[in-house]
Amino acid sequence: MNTLTVIVPFYNEINFLDKSVKRLLEHNIYSKILLVDDNSNDGSSEIGKKLDLENKNIDYIKTPQNGGKGNAIKYAQSFVETSHVVIHDADLEYFPKDIVEMFEVSKKNFDDLILGSRFIGSKKRINKYSRTLLANKFLSLFFSMVFQKRVTDVATCYKLIPTKYFSSIEFEQDGFAIEIEILAKYLKFSKKSNIHEVPIDYEARTYAEGKKIKTVDGILYLYTTLKYRFF
Repeated sequence: MNTLTVIVPFYNEINFLDKSVKRLLEHNIYSKILLVDDNSNDGSSEIGKKLDLENKNIDYIKTPQNGGKGNAIKYAQSFVETSHVVIHDADLEYFPKDIVEMFEVSKKNFDDLILGSRFIGSKKRINKYSRTLLANKFLSLFFSMVFQKRVTDVATCYKLIPTKYFSSIEFEQDGFAIEIEILAKYLKFSKKSNIHEVPIDYEARTYAEGKKIKTVDGILYLYTTLKYRFF
């Protein structure tokens, strides 16, 4: 039976966390929503605790120290008890209705990794920075060439993962490079190594609105791709 946990890693998302989680709650497919607070200091923690108190399917947990998105995702590993897990950022760039479609695909492909791609299909996409768009496409092409496996959107937040893989792998990356590590180690260690991509909507936010990923993260994506392919 397919059951689903949503991991929501967040750090200082006081303006977005409540609305982002309420978007998730509009879709009744989740057994558990894990709010993983990476030591916020802007009041986001109180919002997370309140959501936990008000909703029986929401659990609020807090990392021992701030470390980045990867740090929060790694901390959540031992809390996942469902058959599958998906990651949902606390900003408002992604739309949980797409998780519903991804979850349907996973029901027919139980052991496979399902990606929400911003670069296939004809869904609505709003990109604020052309350089970010081009960088994401380049990073995906680079990853595909190195691993000899076509993946159109390696940096997507929406990764729906079999828990038996997610909980058994020792992840190392603390920052955004965990996006690459998840895919790389799945391809390297999974017996089936199948990845399915589902078109998703996307509405980027600006740095003024709290976007956190930086140029150095793109460089780390390249390094991480090579590291987990050859070492």
